[in-house]
Amino acid sequence: MYTTLISCRQLMEAPAESLIVLDCRFQLDNPDYGHAAYEQGHIPGAHYLHLDYHLSGSKNGQNGRHPLPDGQRLAVDLGALGVGENTQVVAYDDGAGQYAARAWWLLRWLGHDKVAVLDGGFAAWKAAGGAVDAEPPQRRPCRFSIRRPLQATVDAGAVQANLDEKTFTVVDARSPERFRGLGETIDPVGGHIPGAANRFFMDNLDAGRYKPAARLRAEWEALLGEGFDPAAIVHQCGSGVTACHNLLAMEIAGLPGSRLYPGSWSEWCSDPARPVAR
Repeated sequence: MYTTLISCRQLMEAPAESLIVLDCRFQLDNPDYGHAAYEQGHIPGAHYLHLDYHLSGSKNGQNGRHPLPDGQRLAVDLGALGVGENTQVVAYDDGAGQYAARAWWLLRWLGHDKVAVLDGGFAAWKAAGGAVDAEPPQRRPCRFSIRRPLQATVDAGAVQANLDEKTFTVVDARSPERFRGLGETIDPVGGHIPGAANRFFMDNLDAGRYKPAARLRAEWEALLGEGFDPAAIVHQCGSGVTACHNLLAMEIAGLPGSRLYPGSWSEWCSDPARPVAR
């Protein structure tokens, strides 16, 4: 069973009938890109999931750019693809793994532990000589049952209260520039949640793959202090996507138990009454 990462070699050697592969390719500035790329070629048997349509819920202007999807709806989508209780799921994209990490986090949020991200993504797959085709995958519909969550969340109210209570540390996955409020081009307000630490999600990678567990652990301890409690860490980013990359990195590092603020900066800054630090 793979619960964090799977290598290209491991995926190639796994029996195809024992797993479901999810293609999560996406681009923020071109939402149609991922499906078009998928139709041109994908890992054989892979099913496409769209960040906006499958891996996010409806926006109302105050709940962020990628609010969490309805869990029951996502469960139906996953069951229609053939994801059952004992199915090994593998997610990939062709970016830095952030969209695959979102799928990884969501399945764990629904209580499914047999899910992993393809380390290095589609580029690594092709470089390793992995097969690519444009054939539509076969579907083996089954029932996906929601179980006890393996990932937890906090809402904006809890983050607001924490400004005074300081019971957890918020870690922002955006770039240092966006964290400081410089060059913000995605959200209408630049800056960060007061008191937040910054861990750019790209720092989890080395040459497109996740760094070794020991190195990740050392870097997270350098940021948050040796012996810190992962349960006292809440991750956020611009819209709750790249924060999942940091959550996965901590799991790889042997530091499980941190939580996600799904609305993230795009939700936080939608209310002018909430404080902003720069």
